[in-house]
Amino acid sequence: MEILDSSIAAEVADQLLQIQAIRLQPEKPFTWASGWKSPIYCDNRLSLSFPAVRDLIKENLVKSIQHFYPEAEAIAGVATAGIPQGALIANDLKLPFIYVRSKPKGHGMENMIEGKVTPGQKVVVVEDLVSTGGSSLKAVQDLKNAGFEVMGMVAIFSYGFSVADDNFEEAGIKLVVLSNYEAMLPRAVEKKYISDEVLKSLETWRKDPANWTP
Repeated sequence: MEILDSSIAAEVADQLLQIQAIRLQPEKPFTWASGWKSPIYCDNRLSLSFPAVRDLIKENLVKSIQHFYPEAEAIAGVATAGIPQGALIANDLKLPFIYVRSKPKGHGMENMIEGKVTPGQKVVVVEDLVSTGGSSLKAVQDLKNAGFEVMGMVAIFSYGFSVADDNFEEAGIKLVVLSNYEAMLPRAVEKKYISDEVLKSLETWRKDPANWTP
């Protein structure tokens, strides 16, 4: 995993905290679908309701693609949260846009990929959030199965789990994020969203989320 720029990572983290797209509540943890208890909940879809934050994210995702994937010929959003971000980016870059469903549409053409499928086309995948990377890499594989050449992925935020790094490395897919858990924590302390004592608990969670207890 790579970060576009450390100052941008801090700025994006600040904005996500401010609009409560990132919520931190270790005393009353969230429960993920996996059953994990989590002191953090990240819903980057909220950024779409704040034009200044939306522009900050869009502009820097565009910069990420221009810098790391200059040969991109199309943008692919991962349903559902990657769709609006991907469409905004594709519009700025004047590139074709497609999106990948989590499962085939249950009627009509029963498509897994919506949009013009062009085998051999070089595509960059857009995600809003990366946790373990499982669903993101499934979308990558679906694009490959359809004949696309997947150059890599960009995302707004990552929890920075080692399992995600391992999964992306094994898949041979480059991941570039605007911000991540490591960049967010010091901003949360500085802006007084959390105390130094709570920081220790949050750092422990990231190292072993499956066994973390509040």
